[in-house]
Amino acid sequence: MRATTNMELASSDRTSVFDSLRERMKMPALEGRIESREVSDQWNLRMIEALRKHWQEYLMEATELGIFMLSACAFTVLLYHPASSVAQGIQNDAIRRALMGMAMGSTAIAIIFSPFGKRSGAHFNPAVTLTFLRLGKLEPWDAAFYTLFQFIGGITGVLVASLLFGSLVADQSVKFAATVPGPTGPLPAFFAELAITFILMSVILTVSNTKRLSRWTGLFAGALVATYISIESPISGMSMNPARTFGSAAVGSIWTSIWVYFTAPPIGMLLAAETYKRLKVNHSVACAKLHHHNNKRCIFRCNFEANKN
Repeated sequence: MRATTNMELASSDRTSVFDSLRERMKMPALEGRIESREVSDQWNLRMIEALRKHWQEYLMEATELGIFMLSACAFTVLLYHPASSVAQGIQNDAIRRALMGMAMGSTAIAIIFSPFGKRSGAHFNPAVTLTFLRLGKLEPWDAAFYTLFQFIGGITGVLVASLLFGSLVADQSVKFAATVPGPTGPLPAFFAELAITFILMSVILTVSNTKRLSRWTGLFAGALVATYISIESPISGMSMNPARTFGSAAVGSIWTSIWVYFTAPPIGMLLAAETYKRLKVNHSVACAKLHHHNNKRCIFRCNFEANKN
């Protein structure tokens, strides 16, 4: 009887130890898997919800950059293709760049003040979107979809230009309006892109958060685009926009120093945001829209009305 009792106790002890080890070794992993699945489900729900609610703004962003790229290709053909009577009549490269600058600056202004630009915020640039995400003005999924659709818009704009203008866009004088480093090479192009994007975002943040100037943010941005094309484009081609460069590169297979245009613009704009935050400690960023003086809906973490008052 005693031996049987001892065996039962030992068996009970062994079972208890086994159960304890199983609880220690397996349960945390199971709990971790459940938690991981819950987090994944939450992210998926947020993604679907963002797409359901804001798909129109995403399409607007694609359309805006598509229009910009179509305009870039059209004016490049007009001003630089040998068969163009305008190009034949204007031989001075500085004048051509100035005219190109005015054309693209005007295009940017028109997009910013358009119904689409007023509603989506008129980023049409992943570097701008990333910067406002860093400043806490966008939800992560909105930023992700904005970026995706901006790249889609850049490619689509160049494809449409190719359909409309045919071989003219592919000519060596046009090259799908690609942005590539000038004769000085990729390193000067990198620092030039860094500088112009830093200045652009600094101006956007300063003007858009100054009450008496905020409604004219688009004019300041367009004026800088025009100035940069006139002066800086011989160094880097004047991109400031990874999706803009990618659109031309993907359609025309022109990948020259693509890293410059994927690194310098985001770094330049993020540095501008950090500088603005440090210099304007008590001055909040109102919104991620470049033009907010309208009745269009806003999908951002918006503080415009409070700042305005």
